[in-house]
Amino acid sequence: MAAILRFRKLCFLEPVKCSTVSVQSFEKPKNDEKQSFEQHQKPESLVSAIERVLEKPKSKKIKKQPKEWRCVDSCCWLIGYLCTSWWLLLFLCNFLPANLPGLRVPEAPGVRLKRDGLTALHPVVLVPGIVTGGLELWEGRPCSEGLFRKRLWGGSFTEIFKRPLCWLEHLSLDNETGLDPPGIRVRAVPGLVAADYFAPGYFVWAVLIENLAKIGYEQKNMYMAAYDWRLSFQNTEIRDQSLSRLKSKIELMYVSNGYKKVVVVPHSMGVIYFLHFLKWVEAPPPVGGGGGQGWCAKHIKAIMNIGPAFLGVPKAVANILSAEGRDVAFIRSMAPGLLDSETFGFQTLQHIMRVSRTWDSVISLVPRGGETIWGDLNRSPEVENICYTSKARYLQSSSKEYNGNDTDAKRSFHVKELPRYGRIISFGKEKLELPSSQLSIIDSKELMRGSASRNSNMSCGEVSSEYDEMSRNNIKKVAESDAYTASTLLDLLRFVAPKMMKRAEAHFSHGIAEDLDDPKYTHYKYWSNPLETKLPDAPDMEIFCSYGVGIPTERSYVYKLSSSDRCKSIPLQIDSSAYGSDNGCLKGGVHFVDGDESVPVVSAGFMCAKGWRGKTRFNPSGISTYIREHQHKAPSSLLEGRGTESGAHVDIMGNVAFIEDVLRLAGGATGAELGGDRIYSDIMKMSERINIRL
Repeated sequence: MAAILRFRKLCFLEPVKCSTVSVQSFEKPKNDEKQSFEQHQKPESLVSAIERVLEKPKSKKIKKQPKEWRCVDSCCWLIGYLCTSWWLLLFLCNFLPANLPGLRVPEAPGVRLKRDGLTALHPVVLVPGIVTGGLELWEGRPCSEGLFRKRLWGGSFTEIFKRPLCWLEHLSLDNETGLDPPGIRVRAVPGLVAADYFAPGYFVWAVLIENLAKIGYEQKNMYMAAYDWRLSFQNTEIRDQSLSRLKSKIELMYVSNGYKKVVVVPHSMGVIYFLHFLKWVEAPPPVGGGGGQGWCAKHIKAIMNIGPAFLGVPKAVANILSAEGRDVAFIRSMAPGLLDSETFGFQTLQHIMRVSRTWDSVISLVPRGGETIWGDLNRSPEVENICYTSKARYLQSSSKEYNGNDTDAKRSFHVKELPRYGRIISFGKEKLELPSSQLSIIDSKELMRGSASRNSNMSCGEVSSEYDEMSRNNIKKVAESDAYTASTLLDLLRFVAPKMMKRAEAHFSHGIAEDLDDPKYTHYKYWSNPLETKLPDAPDMEIFCSYGVGIPTERSYVYKLSSSDRCKSIPLQIDSSAYGSDNGCLKGGVHFVDGDESVPVVSAGFMCAKGWRGKTRFNPSGISTYIREHQHKAPSSLLEGRGTESGAHVDIMGNVAFIEDVLRLAGGATGAELGGDRIYSDIMKMSERINIRL
């Protein structure tokens, strides 16, 4: 009976396949066929018929084709792996016993120094650098509905994914004035929260602020001098009165804290922003702050410069030319369709270039001092640069402090090259090895004549850059000059980004002053260049250059013309196929030197090592200068986070030794009491090779 029920169910589902054994088999047979039916329709034959029916569809069952693996599947798996790894690490950090070996959190410097009797004494002013300060919306276009006083920069960055084009539009400045575009107002976030964290979990100033709080600091004696880092320094005063507010705050803290001088801690681009402030505050109004000579001597005890970009950074040049650096060039070579417009049409780099070229502050980071500081076609201060392997860097990080003479720790782990770092931009790896006499160098006047033939009527749609106004022949002319130094580089930038350079060069200068008493140097565009301005008359003030060393840092680039000549494409790109010898300094089209991953040692340390050391024409009152280098030591495991001995450009803000220096300085210590100079790099030798009149 059970077999019959199964058979009926099968026929109900697939009646066509049951036609060979139809219901006729169960109809009552005719009289002359009854006997034959009874003989043949036995249970065994019925079961066998059912089995044949059941077997038939199995034999015709179609095998499913394996699902084709798509790009979106890879993205989903990658996101899944990252999320799983993140939650696993979060679990380990929160639930593993804290007393396990290697998991003990070291005692905070503030706790230890407070136990030793250190307390808050001098007010502290923190000055953030480029991109680390938060920006919020005060007025915007219709697409920004619901974002009033919400962060557009810093924080969660969720608006990038929700409305990316609207987000980019509101972060851009006016291409003519360098100020707000019509109908848009984006302002710096005020207070300590402006730059304590760049994104959730990624600290900038938070660790230092917390340690300062442990010895007694709070908002009455600690201030974050937030400003709109996109603007030129003088425009922060013209639009927002940022310099005036900083002056008033320092004066208030000086009076309200028992007439104690202020300790200023600027970082990265904030270093040259505050250098601009030192000249502005004593200059007469309406251009200056009207503080008069002696204001700095009265109100400022010391300046602890962190990762100072005094003389610029080469990576700013790569940003202007092609909106890329080492990491972007690597991604571009591995997955060109991800960033370029040919495949997916993301146009990521084009958008970045269009927006960043409206930020005048980027020009403040272009290398200063020309060939005197950065070298010419044949020489550079880093002539004896040592290119470290990962193992060598780790071993050296645990070595003892030295003053540039002890090279035993690194002698076995390096390949010594003589790269020509003075050629900041080269077109073709083979051009790096040629002597200067064999190079083809285009005269700057000829290059600028080509810029006059730009076609401003060319249109590339919404995503356009100044490259779109250049003909292909003009672009090829750029590559006809085999190499560009720090001096000829400015002509190159004027050629490829004329609007940006015309606007920004009214606010910044990149030369070396012949006569600092020349009245022209009273103009504010020279105030942020330490080679074209004097330090204030404040002999009791102290200046520190505190930065990390031991990390490969971008110094020069090998470029090539892009294979695409399509509209809206960037015609120049780093040649990521250019490599030097094994463990050499040239990797992926980028030459590396010693530094903190962003600022080369020569830019961070030269002014404290030589330019301002003793009484010089740049430091007429003889302000004491000190170099405090921090040898980079990477964290030994992921559980250590970003490390407590890091020398990286931002991670140094969590370096225990650096935090100790700041706390002790704020507590009343002098540079001599901190230990004077602490040098690991060859900055003193580099400075000797720079021939500059002091």
